[in-house]
This record gives sequence, structure tokens and C-alpha cells, in this order.
Amino acid sequence: MSTRTFHRRNLPHLFYDYGEYFITYCLKSNISVHERKHLSDWRDQFKNIDRILDNRSIGENYLLIPEIAEFCKERIHFHDNKDYKLICYCVMPNHVHLVFELLNRDKSVSALMHSIKRVSSYKSNIHLNHSGKFWQDESYDRLIRDEKELYFIIKYVLNNPVKAGLVEKWDEWKNTYCHPNYLVI
Repeated sequence: MSTRTFHRRNLPHLFYDYGEYFITYCLKSNISVHERKHLSDWRDQFKNIDRILDNRSIGENYLLIPEIAEFCKERIHFHDNKDYKLICYCVMPNHVHLVFELLNRDKSVSALMHSIKRVSSYKSNIHLNHSGKFWQDESYDRLIRDEKELYFIIKYVLNNPVKAGLVEKWDEWKNTYCHPNYLVI
């Protein structure tokens, strides 16, 4: 039997103990709660937040630092084949897109994201000689409903550096990963 949980802070979060998820999380300095509250629904939020995140002149771009990008990638891969099956990710200058399929019904999406963000934050703050929050508290999350949606999300994640003007082709961005079984481009 599956379970589901729902909670809301600024964004609604609905998690099941199975399925494929698309997660976007960003650095603390990039999108204020004030900006999120003035967007009417999740589609507006995602489109406008995406536009803000791709504008690297807003906030910090710590994820361009190779060591910090590596901390993020290591922590994402840590859970692969244990708690989830990693499908793809892209570490952008100020945010991360992550797609995975839950494997461990005992570990929630919230717990996984807490682990990923906590450890990468700790290592990044040491590297930067900073303290305090590194990531936004909330992440954007979405249960992927079918194969067609999964296809478009993977394509979106892989092409994010191209859309942001960082590279000409998706595979030129060194902080992108896609499991070979899911390569759609």
C-alpha cells in the first residue's frame, strides 16, 4: 500500500512513497520568498523562477566553483541505487535540477532532499569559509505523471545550460548527468 503526504509552506508539496520526481533547488541568495509569494500558481512560479535563475546577475553563482559543484554531484550520486534510481541532473551556476525514481519506500523525498542539501551545504560553507544557510529552504518538486512528461523533463534538464547561454550543446556542460537508459537528445 502506498502512502502520500502533503504540506505547504510557500509552495505545495505532495509526495508519494513511489514514483519519479523532478526537483529544482536553488541557492539561498537567488529567489526571495517575496518573489515566490507574488506568483499566482505553480506554472507561473516555475516559469518566472526559471527566468530569474538563468539570469546569473541575480544573487550568488557559487555552483560555478568546481569544488562546490563536485560536492553537489557527489551527494546526488551518494543516494543512487540505494534510495533512488538517478535519471538525470544538471548543476547550474545557482540552482540544481534533479530527476530520480524512488526505490526505498522508507525514505521520503523530503528526507532525501534534506540529506542532499545538508551535506553539500556543510562542505560548501567550509570551502567558502561561510556559515549559515546555503540553499533555499524549499525546493520545487513534481511527481512525474507519465513517460511523455518524463521525456520532456529530461530534455528540459539537459538543455538548461544551452537555454541559459552557457554552452552550445548540452553535453558540453560538465555538470550534467543522464543515465544512458534515459538519454533523449
